[in-house]
Amino acid sequence: MLIVADENIPLLDAFFAGFGEIRRVPGRSIDRATVEQADVLLVRSVTNVNRALLEGSKVRFVGTCTIGTDHLDLDYFNEVGITWSSAPGCNARGVVDYVLGSLMTLAEIEGVDLAQRTYGVVGAGEVGGRLIKVLKGLGWNVKVCDPPRQAAEGGDYVSLEAIIEQCDVISLHTPLTRSGDGATWHLFDQSRLQQLKPGAWLINAARGPVVDNAALRNVLLDREDLQAVLDVWEAEPEVDVALAELCVLATPHIAGYSLDGKQRGTAQIYQAYCTYLGQAASIQLSDLLPAPWLSEVSLHGDSDPAWALAMLCRGVYDPRRDDADFRRSLVGSIGEQRAAFDVLRKQYPVRREIEGLKVRIEGASPELARIVAALGAVAV
Repeated sequence: MLIVADENIPLLDAFFAGFGEIRRVPGRSIDRATVEQADVLLVRSVTNVNRALLEGSKVRFVGTCTIGTDHLDLDYFNEVGITWSSAPGCNARGVVDYVLGSLMTLAEIEGVDLAQRTYGVVGAGEVGGRLIKVLKGLGWNVKVCDPPRQAAEGGDYVSLEAIIEQCDVISLHTPLTRSGDGATWHLFDQSRLQQLKPGAWLINAARGPVVDNAALRNVLLDREDLQAVLDVWEAEPEVDVALAELCVLATPHIAGYSLDGKQRGTAQIYQAYCTYLGQAASIQLSDLLPAPWLSEVSLHGDSDPAWALAMLCRGVYDPRRDDADFRRSLVGSIGEQRAAFDVLRKQYPVRREIEGLKVRIEGASPELARIVAALGAVAV
């Protein structure tokens, strides 16, 4: 059996070597010739898997080691009987850590108290739902917009218009859909961007086209009060350099690139493939993950809570490093910039997640204990 896989998928040998030959290919280079004799195709978000790619091939199982599926033609898969699986939630915690790190940076630059801001989360799925839990756990004011979930479940949701009107911080976590009433393509267009509150912060770690990049560039030029953090770009790996220069933080689609998240994605697809074959999974991710470099932190009970929050977040992950690396790559020709975008992702350094970090509080401090619990760290 032949397994064709994006070369950036970690632990391929550990999880899939026992099933057959593995052929690693750069994700953007996977084409008809590459997959023609493959039985299994494993990808990440940079590979569009559709009729044009698979028709006439032997592929009968497609796995994407990512949360999103907008790069998969699911209607075609169902039509021709191709089994598929994604990895919902695999990198959700990494994205939450990215948003937290971004908030620390924005607050430091502007000298504001994060606890006094109103947060709007657009999209309450795997990522948005976890972010909401953390923000509410910190005691912060959070409003949530998710029309599909509101229609299905009811609950305490608000409209997008309310988010734009009332929120100081807006973090986007929607899937990318291009048609229908719930389309998210250019959800934030020129008109909505212009309506953002004075001094608002916009964070997009979902999909690039959820925000009209050209419109955002124009609005940021027109309104110096607004701040933007972008991890995703409308034409990536090509980036609007002028827009990147206007962002407080700009990164190459790595918000969810924690080691835990990437390896968790592979593990979930391995489990799905075992189910497809009708056999039990025999390999556990917990046996493969290395020990984290930072495993335990001690805080004195008198520590300032705002300092402690920033220290815990940044101690595990600080997006300013990725921002600096990305800005250095935005030179040369467009072709060189596109290549550098992929190199940054391929050679991404080891990064872990806040969940599971052990925190020892020396002395009684209910406020510090609440912060530790909200972050998902472990009080010891």
